[in-house]
Amino acid sequence: MENQKNPDIIEAEKIFSKDKFATDQTEIKIQKITEETVQCGLTIQDKHRNAMGGIMGGVFFTLADFVFAIATNYKKVPTVSTSAQINFLGQPKGTQLFGESVCIKDGKSTCLYEVKITDELGTKVALAVINGMKLGK
Repeated sequence: MENQKNPDIIEAEKIFSKDKFATDQTEIKIQKITEETVQCGLTIQDKHRNAMGGIMGGVFFTLADFVFAIATNYKKVPTVSTSAQINFLGQPKGTQLFGESVCIKDGKSTCLYEVKITDELGTKVALAVINGMKLGK
């Protein structure tokens, strides 16, 4: 039996492919979309490393921001971030990074999300907290 891709992922990939930095430069892929959460991931490459050999902080932030964008805009009222904070917890031990959203508050005009970033070994590498403002339709 052939493995079929979730129709929501196919639709979201089409919409969010316009986010060229996340999808083309950073090569983040959408992996899961449900009512409760969005998960995206990337395979760590040399282009993601800083001069000291670690992963650039911007890679973690881009992953968190992209997860937030999908979680708050896919089939929802258009939303932009108003503030974001990221806490770096450590370097990944594996070769992949995953960001997964957790909605803390979803109000009429604002929202608050956490994006937990781990590697495929379960290493906690970053935690982002992002506020959003809903723009309406």
